[in-house]
Amino acid sequence: MTLRPAVFLDRDGTLMEEVHYCADPALVRLFPGTAAALRRLTERGFLCVIITNQSGIGRGLLTETQYQAVQAELMWQLGGDIITASYFCPDAPPTASTRRKPETGMVQEAARDLGIDLAQSWFVGDKAADIECGACAGTQTILVQTGYGAKATATLDVSPHFIAKDIVAAVEVILQNSNANRP
Repeated sequence: MTLRPAVFLDRDGTLMEEVHYCADPALVRLFPGTAAALRRLTERGFLCVIITNQSGIGRGLLTETQYQAVQAELMWQLGGDIITASYFCPDAPPTASTRRKPETGMVQEAARDLGIDLAQSWFVGDKAADIECGACAGTQTILVQTGYGAKATATLDVSPHFIAKDIVAAVEVILQNSNANRP
């Protein structure tokens, strides 16, 4: 099997506006330019994979059905075929979990399921847990300054490879600094 590069994407605060434990699809608001930016990644041969902690489920603040409804709305706004797969972890801290970011369980699952070359991949997110997860999984990392990203730089245990103002700028960084297929 030929391994492919991927861009692992946090969801809340990275692709869409941060809504505290978003349980309502009507509150889904993509950041401007998100769909077009992700389409550029897929055109260059990247798989786009959402990796998201959803501790609101484990905390009893939303149901898995509500999470799925929000996710469906996000996918609809993105245009359907841009996201290859989505992985979520409902575990609330302090539950021991190998899937909850910054642990790499969801990334490892995706790499196995989708044939991903982690060394040629990226992780983009707005929190320290995203950057730590990507670094521990062996990807390049980008901290976006949306969502919690403006505050995250002060709390990072691992420095991101790059910092970008938003997902559109992060995609530019990836396209300029990767060896992905160039059609």
